[in-house]
Amino acid sequence: MICLNQLADMAAKIAPMHVLLDLEGRISRVGPTLQKLRADQDWIGRPFLEVFDLLRPRYIQNLDDLLRTSGAKLHLKFRDDPQTGLKGVLAPLPGDLGAFVNLSFGISVLDAVRDYDLTSADFSATDLTIEMLYLVEAKSAAMEASRQLNLRLQGAKIAAEEQAYTDTLTGLKNRRAMDHILERMISTGRNFSVMQVDLDFFKAVNDSLGHAAGDTVLQKVASIMVECTRSIDTVARVGGDEFVLIIDNLVDRDKLGDIAKRLIGQLEEPIPYAGQLCRISGSIGTALSATGGQKNAAQLLKEADMALYAAKRAGRACHFFYESGMESVDLNEEADDPSIAAPVAVESNGSQTSGDA
Repeated sequence: MICLNQLADMAAKIAPMHVLLDLEGRISRVGPTLQKLRADQDWIGRPFLEVFDLLRPRYIQNLDDLLRTSGAKLHLKFRDDPQTGLKGVLAPLPGDLGAFVNLSFGISVLDAVRDYDLTSADFSATDLTIEMLYLVEAKSAAMEASRQLNLRLQGAKIAAEEQAYTDTLTGLKNRRAMDHILERMISTGRNFSVMQVDLDFFKAVNDSLGHAAGDTVLQKVASIMVECTRSIDTVARVGGDEFVLIIDNLVDRDKLGDIAKRLIGQLEEPIPYAGQLCRISGSIGTALSATGGQKNAAQLLKEADMALYAAKRAGRACHFFYESGMESVDLNEEADDPSIAAPVAVESNGSQTSGDA
């Protein structure tokens, strides 16, 4: 006949999470993996129901109750922390050998592997747990790879959208972005102002020093406009030397006039390029939104454009608000006033080049 020790040695190889109970329900042997879960505890002689909390069947109070569950699934957990959940099944042993309880982690296996640093050696060779863990690990790796790919795709999408709304030379918003922002602000009924800014004498800089000089001037102009506005405002380059500023939640004429005055003053500061000074100025026209979205984007831009041309006709480097009646002025009329001398566009070693708009 097989003695208890021989049975325990055999069980350790094929059921490393087994428990052998004596006739009084005390633990006489445990499998190596189960021992690993509580390596600092002495299992031998402890009542099984003192170590484990039987969750189902609920009626179990003693060994006799436990023996009546033979062949039925047991739901239990450790009474001390970590209270790992376990599944089990009990089988009575012949004669006076007691009972054999085989345990497994069930769906708690992932937590158990993490909490107890288990490896494949802690499971039976025929246990499908290892294969399941490989599948879980493979799924986790695939999901992480998918998440990283989605993040990269999302980042690429955001970058592409940002690029589609950005003027590459100045880093400002472009016309497409301006149209989108303008329509959104009108739809929400916000109060705001639209400033159209056109650079005076910019063509003379390009003609005298080339497009590289013009690009330098445009980049400097962009930085000036950003400095003169708030982070909630929008600055867009909508043409070669044409800009639109959308001033959020501001329709006060005095404050807008101060912004325009500061902007014009800074634009008149000479801009150095290749040892020479480029001189430009700026003309500005402003239109105010109507509360409730009564003006559409095209109307606002047209009004700002008419105010801009009024500034041009007045001699440049000045600012006008749109006023009713400006529609009667021919916008194709030459903006230059022949009685006003054009300022020097480029200065270099005493040589001067006068520019036109």
